[in-house]
Amino acid sequence: MSKIGLRKAWFQVHKWIGLILAILILPLSLTGAALVWDDALDHALNPQRYATSGNGTLAPQPYIAAARVVLQPGDAIASLTLPDAPGEPVVVSASPASGRQGVQGPPARITVWIDPASAHVLDVANNSGGLIRTLHMIHGSLLIPGVGRQIVGWIGVAMLLSCVSGLWLWWPTVGRWVRGLRWRRHRNTDTNLHHLLGFWIALPLFVLSLTGAWIAFPQVFGGGPNAMRTGPKGGRPVPLAQPQQALDAVLRSARAAHAGAVAKIDWPTDQKPMWKVAFVADATGVVVHDADGVAEIARAAPEPLARTMRRIHDGTQMGLLWQIVIFLGGLLPAILAVTGIIMWWRARGWRAQLKARQRARA
Repeated sequence: MSKIGLRKAWFQVHKWIGLILAILILPLSLTGAALVWDDALDHALNPQRYATSGNGTLAPQPYIAAARVVLQPGDAIASLTLPDAPGEPVVVSASPASGRQGVQGPPARITVWIDPASAHVLDVANNSGGLIRTLHMIHGSLLIPGVGRQIVGWIGVAMLLSCVSGLWLWWPTVGRWVRGLRWRRHRNTDTNLHHLLGFWIALPLFVLSLTGAWIAFPQVFGGGPNAMRTGPKGGRPVPLAQPQQALDAVLRSARAAHAGAVAKIDWPTDQKPMWKVAFVADATGVVVHDADGVAEIARAAPEPLARTMRRIHDGTQMGLLWQIVIFLGGLLPAILAVTGIIMWWRARGWRAQLKARQRARA
């Protein structure tokens, strides 16, 4: 195939990916841009959760007692997270009783926000509702039951091809590549905008599309169907409703093994019957076996690749610069989709006019 023929082929791939997926790319891109700042959104939408009365903290036990007052019988405590910054609340996460578990999607969770200074409950919410949860569902599955996650994954694969084909089409056919960076490559503003924004966002969008496809198809990238499992027995781990060890005893064992301020406590589960105690600004944690209360030092294990890919995709702990890139990686594809449709519609118009003139001459 000649260079001109190859360019025409890439153009057709790029055009039809953009046209067919435009209506799906818009909600995925815009929700992805919004979710980069999900913590800030939660602060704005639910200020009552962060209306703390002071920066002092109590022992963990009063927070658990306060949470149990608002939880339903049978709900199992999953974790307790102490504030890592002034003004932040204590957060208790719980797994609802088996009769109230979600069937699809992420594990059902109930979150309790507690004032660190007084142990007063600030808010209680289930992760199955709310605007932020809806944004996550749109971004992860387009609200399509069953196959929505796979559809989003294939959109990610298509976007990979769109990035590659877009770069090929952006590359100037004459002269050095820097000629492609000039603004006025075309007489229409929307076309110039499409070329220039497409170039600058191509590489970040390629990374976001790759990580998105990775998240959607973990069994493909992670080494088979077992990659979907979250524990050695398969399925989702469920916190034990009635652990054998009391929280007081667990904390005594953990502090005997390691000194420092506690940052987070994870309750034992049916798959791993052991408590996990993390300490402030310390990679070393303590594991306390629920069966006998024996404590062991546990250094942080290497982060799984799947977790790294998810952090790259959503910007968690990736720094402000990359979060801004992800934000733009959500906004700019929406602009590219709109300008691409305008370019296609205009091309249809002048092609129709050309055919009409050719018929008139004939």
